[in-house]
Parts: sequence; structure tokens; C-alpha cells
Amino acid sequence: MNPLITDALAGWTRLTPDAPAIVYDGQDVVSFREIDEWTDNAAHHLRGLGLEMGQRVGILGTNSLEWVVAGVGALKAGAVVVPLNERFVAQELEYMVTRTSASLILHADSHVKQAEQTGALAGVPVARLAEFNDLRPRLHGHQQFARPEVDSASPAVLIFTSGTSARPKAAVYTHDSLQNMINENARTNSVLGPGTRWLYVLGMSGAPGLPFHILQALNRGATLYYEKGFDPKNTLRRLADDKIEMMMGVPLLFEAMMAQPEFAEADLSALQYVTIAGARCSPEVLKSWLAKGVSLRQSYGMTEASGLSTVNSVADAMDKPEFCGRGTLYTTHRVVRPDGTDCDPGELGEILVKGPLVISGYWENEEATREAFRDGWFHSGDLGRLDETGNLQIVDRLKDLIISGGYNIAPAEIENAIAAVPGVIEVCVIATPDERFGETPTAIVHGSDGLTEEMLAQAIEGKLASYKRPKNFIISGEPLPRMASGKIARRIIRDHFSLSAQG
Repeated sequence: MNPLITDALAGWTRLTPDAPAIVYDGQDVVSFREIDEWTDNAAHHLRGLGLEMGQRVGILGTNSLEWVVAGVGALKAGAVVVPLNERFVAQELEYMVTRTSASLILHADSHVKQAEQTGALAGVPVARLAEFNDLRPRLHGHQQFARPEVDSASPAVLIFTSGTSARPKAAVYTHDSLQNMINENARTNSVLGPGTRWLYVLGMSGAPGLPFHILQALNRGATLYYEKGFDPKNTLRRLADDKIEMMMGVPLLFEAMMAQPEFAEADLSALQYVTIAGARCSPEVLKSWLAKGVSLRQSYGMTEASGLSTVNSVADAMDKPEFCGRGTLYTTHRVVRPDGTDCDPGELGEILVKGPLVISGYWENEEATREAFRDGWFHSGDLGRLDETGNLQIVDRLKDLIISGGYNIAPAEIENAIAAVPGVIEVCVIATPDERFGETPTAIVHGSDGLTEEMLAQAIEGKLASYKRPKNFIISGEPLPRMASGKIARRIIRDHFSLSAQG
């Protein structure tokens, strides 16, 4: 019988019951025994709400201990966890809930209205909405929960991922694939282990949250310093005062911490393993952190590869900062031409990924699964090159995905929202540089006379999360250029408008 992703928690409770499993916001320390018992109680509570094995559970809220308890408790109950983006509006959340047929929405008390609106749109009865506070209190005795008879090959977590389509797809993480991710990382990351102090400051809706940090830390016996969110001054203080050994994040986080007056005197000698992803990091930032003895190592990954498929070596982090490594022990990459043949070293092509980190497909979406997962390889849609040593460099995204402050944004989703505005004839959304977030969406709109930027911004305010809304609108008096196929010529538009958008 293969282990379930929650089995290790009971093991660490036997071996090191009083060791800290999670330190929340630097103050609230929860031991392995305590989190094991708390999530047992939560599993009982969820069963009492009528939750059955295999049913999907949406979880909505900002970072909190209760979020973790809800997620792990649902897994212990044999359910499938669907992390919901707390920044989404109800219309966006409704698609996620409906697409996965979630039968229950667990939410923070701060997200009651959001949950109720989403439930109403998705047809989830009010009785199937439950606040985190409804979970059995943390210190309220312990009722052991029997291990569910769940096949380890069955889904455990569904993570939504953005692409060029207007509708995101739900990547299926099974108990086995989560174990594969943890086991492969264990063979290549010698820093992470029992007692390792690991910091997490990002949100819970994507692959970095529940799968990569929460479940991996609980399985490896590490101590996860789990923050409410990112604040540069507080995070820098946490790194120094609590002797953090590991951290992962987007370059924006490290730029912000570097800008703090306290950075010069901060003792970061304990920090051994730091990876960055989501945007290129400037040489100035790399050098500033290296002067503190910290190597920021570029990584590459995606939801379909459990969040991470390769990390640049320490040796290459400064000499070749634009590269992101040669894969992991079992996960490899190819760069191919449109005809599927391998590119020569230095030649641009599409990046393919293969290995145990790669998921098996998308939730109830056979067409998208067949398109992306072919002949044992995941076709990423990203453009890159390999050097003579097999070191991977990311150059562009064939899928035109916009990554703003670490958030993935699908242009087509924004385009659909803008296209519904009266007076809009056609629209194209592109990524333009942003000093703070790396990239930001810019909308090029061809419309009728009288259409203004203010009208567009106001019309989409309640339809898209704030980070998806374009920072810039450019009204074009001429039709947008198109290719021979009739499709909007996105690359031509990007080349023509990107400089003016920056102004």
C-alpha cells in the first residue's frame, strides 16, 4: 500500500511530537503533535458536514493556520482540495467551483460575502458553506481520525493554472505525484530536512502554497515559518532573527528587502538555499545578496511540474544568472523545433519536461491533456534554449502568459472581459515592463468614438482581480493588425505598443 500525502504527519508525531511544525507569523508555534490532532478534529468536523471521500472542497482565504488545518483536514477525510484565489471576484471563483464540482466551500470569516456570492453563482447551497472558525477549536481535546481507504493514485489537490485560454485548467496532483515531488526534491536538496527553518510568504492558491511548502514541510519534518504575507521589513527581520535557512520567491521580494535600511546590517549567515522564479533578476540584486553571502539561484517550473523542475547551481548563479539549471535527478528537459526534432545548443525552441515531477493531466479536460502531454513529455509552451552542457535558459513564453509580481495572468481572460464592454470592437492584451512587478498587463483597444480609458477601467473593475486589471489602456483609432489566418498579430502589437505603454 503506497502512502498517502498525510501519512508522514502521524509519523513525525510519533518521532518528534513536540518539534515545531509551523511557526505562524513569527509568534504562534504549532508542534507536529498539535497540527496532527487539530487536523484529525477538522476531518471529523468535515465528515459531520456530510463531506464524502473523493468530493472536492474549495478553500478560500488569506494565509492562516486555519487555512492549513482546513486543507490537511480535508485530505485526511479523503477529499480533494481545491485552493481558491482569495483575490478573485465571485465570477472568477464561480468557474473554479463549478469546473471541479466542489460540494463544499471552506472560507475565512473575512471572505463570507465572497463565498456567499460564489456559492450563489455556482449553485452551492448556503448549508455547504463553512467558516474556518467552524472547525473544531485547536485546543479542544483530540478525536483520532481513521486513515481513509483512498487509492494513492487518486487526486489529492487540484491547482488551477493560467494559459492563453480564457479559462484556466485544473492540474491534478495525486497522492503519488505529491510523494514523487517530495522524494525527488529530497535527493537533490540536502538543506531541507528535519528541523530546517523554511520561510514562506506567498499565498495559498497556487502550487507553491499547499503542495510545495505546506505538504512538503510536513512530510520532511521541517519547521515552516508561515507568514500572513510579505512585508519587506518584517520578512528581512524574520530571515535574520529566526536564522532562516531556506526561502523561495520572486525577484520582487528580494529587491524590496534589499531596499530596506536594515539590509546592510542584517545577519543572513544561516540562509543556505534561496531560489527565485517568475521573472529575471537584475545583476545588481544578485550581487547585493551575494555580498551578504546569499546566492539567489534562478529556477524554472510550472504548475504541471509540481511548481519546480530545475534550479541553477550555486556555481552558475553569478556567472550564468540567466540560466536555471540542468533539471533534477529524474526530471529532464528538451528544447525542440516545431517538427519535434531536438534543437542544437543555443537554438531557440519549445521547452519540454519529463519526469516524476510532471502531473498526469488536467481535471476532466481530455482535449487539453492530450495537447499538452504527448509521448511522455509535457509541452510547456515556453521558449528557451539549452547550452552545450544542457543548462536551460528561458527566453520567452509561447503562450504569452503574463507574470506580474509572481502571479500568472492569461491575456485572453482580460481580453474577454474588455471585449464585453460596449463600444469595444477588438482588444489585445500584452505584457509591458514594470519596475516593481516585472511585467504588467497593457490593453490595446480599438473601439467606437467616445470610448475612454476611464470607461474601460470602470467596466472591468468587478470582473477581474486587481492584479489582472491592465495598468495601461491604449485606445487605437485604427483596427488592430492581423495575421493571414485572421488572428490578431500579438507579436506585432507587442513590438509596436510596448514602448508607448511604458511612457
